[in-house]
Amino acid sequence: MVPYTELRRKWRTLPSKEGGNREAYITHYLQSKGTEHSRIFIKKAFEYLGEMGLEPKDVRKIRQIAWDIPFPPPARPMFNFIDLFCGIGGFRTAFQTLGGRCVFSSDIDYYAKRTYEFNFGEVPFGDISEIKEDDIPKHDILLAGFPCQAFSIAGRRAGFEDTRGILFFEVARIIKKKKPKAIVLENVKGLLSHNKGKTIQTIIDTLRKELGYFVPDPQVLNARNFGLPQNRERVFIVGFHKSTGVSEFEYPKPWKEKIVFKNIREEEEVSSKYYLSTSYLKSLREHKARHAGKGNGFGFQIIPNDGIANAVVVGGMGRERNLIVDRRLTDFKPKTNIKGEVNREGIRKMTPREWARLQGFPDKFQIAVSDAQAYKQFGNSVAVNAVKAVGKAVIDRLEF
Repeated sequence: MVPYTELRRKWRTLPSKEGGNREAYITHYLQSKGTEHSRIFIKKAFEYLGEMGLEPKDVRKIRQIAWDIPFPPPARPMFNFIDLFCGIGGFRTAFQTLGGRCVFSSDIDYYAKRTYEFNFGEVPFGDISEIKEDDIPKHDILLAGFPCQAFSIAGRRAGFEDTRGILFFEVARIIKKKKPKAIVLENVKGLLSHNKGKTIQTIIDTLRKELGYFVPDPQVLNARNFGLPQNRERVFIVGFHKSTGVSEFEYPKPWKEKIVFKNIREEEEVSSKYYLSTSYLKSLREHKARHAGKGNGFGFQIIPNDGIANAVVVGGMGRERNLIVDRRLTDFKPKTNIKGEVNREGIRKMTPREWARLQGFPDKFQIAVSDAQAYKQFGNSVAVNAVKAVGKAVIDRLEF
C-alpha cells in the first residue's frame, strides 16, 4: 500500500497546470479507483502522474492507497454525492458520517482547498462555471452551499444582478444534466427576504417548474438547536427528483440536548496571542460606549461559559462579538507585536479550534492554515450538525 501523503509530497514539486486542477484530477482519480467514476478523471490523472515519473504500468500497480488522513473515503458507501462550493468540507463531514462517498468537489478558494485536501485527501476542482456537466460523475445527492454574498442582508443586495448571485444557475445547470435523486442547498437567512421574496421564489420556481423537483418550502434552522453553542440561523432548501416518488418531507426537529460554550472551550491554557492587549481592549470599550450613547447596541461582547456564542462570521466584529473570559493564562509575554500589555482580566478571542467546535467539526479535523485563514474558513462554513440533521432526514426518504 502506498501512503497518500507520500504521493502528495511528490506532486507538490510539479508546476501547476490546467488552472490549478492538476492535483484535483490526481486525487479524484485516486479516490475513485475501482469505481465507475474513475473514467472521468483517469486520462488527465495518468498524464500528471506520469510527470511524477510514474509510467501507466506503475500507476496500475498502486492497488491500494493507505489513506493516512483524518477522513478517508468510506470503503462501502450507501450512496454518493457531490460537494459544490465545498469550502473546507462542512457538507462532506456530515454526509460522510451518514455513509456517503464524495465523487466530486469544487471551490475557488486556494486556502480552503488546502484545508479540504489535508482532511479528505482530495483537492477540489476550481471555478464551477468553467466545469462541463459531462466532467462531473453521476451522483445520488447534490450538495451546495452556494455563495451567499449577493443575498446577505449585510451585503449590497444586488441578487441576480450580482455575478455571485447567478452561481445558483450553475448549480441548476448541473442538476438539469445529472438529475440527482436529491439536492440539499444552504444559504443565509436573508435569502428569504431579498427583493421582497422574489429571489427565493425564482430559485424555488427553477427547481420545481423547470427541473421538476419536489421542493418543500425552505426552512430556517438554527445551529443552537442541533447540539452547537452558536446562534447561527441559515436557510435550507431540499428537493427530490420525481423518480424517487417523494412527495412529503419534514425538516428535523430541534435536539433536546442543549450545549453551552464551556462544553467546547479549550481544555488547556492557550497562548497569550489570543488575549487582547490593554490598548485594544480600551479602544473596544470606547467604541461600544460611543454607540451606546447613540442608542445603538454595537460593540464587543463577552460570551459567558454557560452562554451561547453569536454567529461566527468573517470580518467586521466577528471575533470581537465572541470574546470570552479565561483566567488560566500564566505566561503574559506577548507573542505578537501589540500596543500595550496583555490584559490581566482574562479577556481573549476564541481560538480557531473553538470556532471549529462551534461549527461542529470534530477535533481530528486538521487546521492546516494560518489563524487568519482559519477564522475566515470556519466563519464561511456550514454548521456540520445542522447539515447532518437535514441530511439524515433526506436520506431517510430515499431508498439506497
